[in-house]
Amino acid sequence: MSFESFISLRYLLARRKQAFISVISLMSVLGVAIGVAALIVVLGVMNGMSKDLRDKILGVNAHLIIGSLEGPIADYRPLVEQAVEVPGVLGATPFIYAEVMVSTRQGSKGVVLRGIDPASAGGVLSVGRDMIEGSLQDLADGFGPPGPPGLLIGQELANRLGARRGSLIHVLTPSGRSTAAGFTPEVITARVVGVFKTGMWEYDSSLAYASLAETQRLMGFSGDLVTGVEMRVADVDRADAVGRDLATRIGGYPLYVRDWKEMNRSLYEALALEKAGITVILVMIVLVGTFSIVTSLVMLVMEKTRDIAILMSMGARRRSIRNIFMLQGTLIGAVGTGLGFTLGLSLCLLLKKYQFIRLPKGIYSLDYLPVLLNWADLVAIGAGAMLLCFLATIYPARQAARLMPAEALRYE
Repeated sequence: MSFESFISLRYLLARRKQAFISVISLMSVLGVAIGVAALIVVLGVMNGMSKDLRDKILGVNAHLIIGSLEGPIADYRPLVEQAVEVPGVLGATPFIYAEVMVSTRQGSKGVVLRGIDPASAGGVLSVGRDMIEGSLQDLADGFGPPGPPGLLIGQELANRLGARRGSLIHVLTPSGRSTAAGFTPEVITARVVGVFKTGMWEYDSSLAYASLAETQRLMGFSGDLVTGVEMRVADVDRADAVGRDLATRIGGYPLYVRDWKEMNRSLYEALALEKAGITVILVMIVLVGTFSIVTSLVMLVMEKTRDIAILMSMGARRRSIRNIFMLQGTLIGAVGTGLGFTLGLSLCLLLKKYQFIRLPKGIYSLDYLPVLLNWADLVAIGAGAMLLCFLATIYPARQAARLMPAEALRYE
């Protein structure tokens, strides 16, 4: 053990004449520990909620889509084949996007109708895993007496319409015919063949699926047309890079490629801003602990003025005196950071295992607080806390090193 480390530990562990300084040191440790623990827990919860929200959004929506600036795409099958050949793409399926009105005797609602291919949609979308009544294959096989087109609707929409699997609902479509009285929209009767639940109220209350052929008939398409092709990639964080590769393969105008980050940019920028704001607020708690370290060391320097003068008279260099107090402050920060990590990680593991904080149903998409520990965040928290604690030691350590032995001992 070096000379500076030995003196630092002696000052830190020995009982002092001024017990008040020991209390301030304890408060410094607790301040740093509470701040670090709060950062770990809050960032873990925010990461968990962001991941859950992203997974739900990307379950209903694709990671990449190919669209056309000139409207529906006729020759879409070669695009599907080109898409699945791109490295990183796990699956591709055509889709149709439309807006219709559905109604029963119990109510009516405007919904987004998405035409999908039941054979390939399961490899791109999560609708097959979200089914609570029926299955995705029922869109192709049908359910009940033959005749009406089949629909998959969300649970919230089914509750609003009073519909269940096998119920008949009316669909008001934009396709229609011109008459002497003007344009008359077409009303078609459809059968509910399944009900799904994503956990996102926006999707469960305003989304319906139909097969490609039935959607083309409902929308009055003149041929085998689709809105675009949607894809699922292996690494969602590299969706933009895969999209650029795909764009070079399919050519330029009128086709375009968009990734999920671009389509949901405002939502994820808002989440990132909220995370940054909360992080800044919680860092202030750590700063309170570091200011307590400054106070503790300044008062310690005042108490140990005679000891410092004697050490310097015996040959201790100013650098050694500075290192003694910098080491002591750093030790306080290290202990506080270690306690904060122990407390924060323990709380996160308890939240993750026992889920004892429940969330109100119907308000959030989850029943409990999710926790996701990110190693990059943990490293940043630990390094940031130690850096702040080290910076807090510089001023009192420099003041201790500037003491003149003769002046310090003159009145002793």
